[in-house]
Amino acid sequence: MFAVGTLGLTLMAVFPTLSLIVPFPRGGERFSELWILGPNHMVEDYTFNVRVGERHQVFVGVGNHMGSSSYYVLYVKLRNQTQPLPNATESTPSPLPPLYEFRAFVVDGETWEAPLTFTLSEVSRLDDSCFVSRMSINDVFFSVDSPSTWDSENNGFYYQLFLELWLYNVTSHGFQYHNRFVGIWLNVTIS
Repeated sequence: MFAVGTLGLTLMAVFPTLSLIVPFPRGGERFSELWILGPNHMVEDYTFNVRVGERHQVFVGVGNHMGSSSYYVLYVKLRNQTQPLPNATESTPSPLPPLYEFRAFVVDGETWEAPLTFTLSEVSRLDDSCFVSRMSINDVFFSVDSPSTWDSENNGFYYQLFLELWLYNVTSHGFQYHNRFVGIWLNVTIS
């Protein structure tokens, strides 16, 4: 009995040091976080009414709780009200092409964050239609070619700027959609 007690006390004393060297399996759910914060790093004050030529900034971030270091890609996409979002039930990404991407290697338990600035540079309007043809993301210009129709219920031409989270799969040696996306709505005005 004395030997068992001594062994138990020894293990309790050594475990904190040993846990720094030997990885022990962690319990709990493994997941990744994805977010968009407003210009003041808060979940508020998001850009909503957007005019041509105005520069807007948000912050995007990823938190890693996967149990090991992970390599992520965040794809930035723009859609109108009728274009598809990712399908959470089927774990499939939106078929819309990405406009911009962020890549981040994040250690388990850590977070990564970066600014995302965007400007609509070419927008036209004809009757009840709005057409965004060009925008910049982090000072890189993209052809968008996205129409939107007037939403009479909400009084605006609505677009959604959204991000999809993709995770590198070491087995397949490629990135896979990680079933996470987040976005902000924009009411595009012309002035």
